[in-house]
Amino acid sequence: MKSMTGYGKGFASASGREVTVELKSVNNRYLEVNSRLPKALSMFEESLRKAIGQYIKRGAVDVYFTYENKNEDEKVVTADFGLISEYVSVAKQIEQRFGIKNDITAGSAMKFPEAIKVEVNKDKPEIIAEIIYEATLEAAKALDDMRAVEGKTIFADLSDIVKKIKSHLAAVVQRVPVMMDEYREKLKARISEYLKEVELDEARLVNEVAFFADKADINEEIQRLNSHITQFEACCESGEPVGRKLDFISQEMNREMNTMGSKSNDVTITNAVVAMKNELEKIKEQIRNVE
Repeated sequence: MKSMTGYGKGFASASGREVTVELKSVNNRYLEVNSRLPKALSMFEESLRKAIGQYIKRGAVDVYFTYENKNEDEKVVTADFGLISEYVSVAKQIEQRFGIKNDITAGSAMKFPEAIKVEVNKDKPEIIAEIIYEATLEAAKALDDMRAVEGKTIFADLSDIVKKIKSHLAAVVQRVPVMMDEYREKLKARISEYLKEVELDEARLVNEVAFFADKADINEEIQRLNSHITQFEACCESGEPVGRKLDFISQEMNREMNTMGSKSNDVTITNAVVAMKNELEKIKEQIRNVE
């Protein structure tokens, strides 16, 4: 079992190029990768996503990326002369309209947005793709390791909560036959009180108790809830991404608990069901962060 929150960092270098990748993840229904690749390197996003998918199956992952080429002779700086011309033209118009001094220099022109571009090794994309994949893979593994550590804590908490639910359910199982006997005695006493001089019809009494027993029978719900608990525990120990499956099972557990509570008129059983539902809410809170 793994959590969906964590952090991982990876680094890779080759041929004078260096890549650092940082990954941060939070819970999400599906795998969602939000990359921060520089525009010039957007073509390598698929390589990055592929590396993340090797370890992460579910969660929202934010990717923070830095790239540096230390081969100075391979860098090519170009100017967008058409764009600079437009900037200069607008500057002249401002000067003429408002009487503001036009002091554009070559140095200031290079600071115009998008005027200067640094080409990023278009000639060797295979090298860049390789180190991006390597760095991302390292970061994804580190993230996965952290998620696994937190997952152990979640597993321990869930195991403790399930034990409490099983304990309350065991109390319900013990209470069911006692409830039937108590109802029979209460009904018998009530009839005797109202019909003091009339002989008690034992057959009719048995029929009334049987009718109540059928109406309040929760044995089927108990069996199904036990089955769901067994499935829940098996999923927790499977080692696979089980968050969505655990969510489904918890909904089924809630359904059985609700039915048990609505069918039973016994205070002890009702209190046990309330206690189980309270523990189930804790489970739901925990599994929101399970991969």
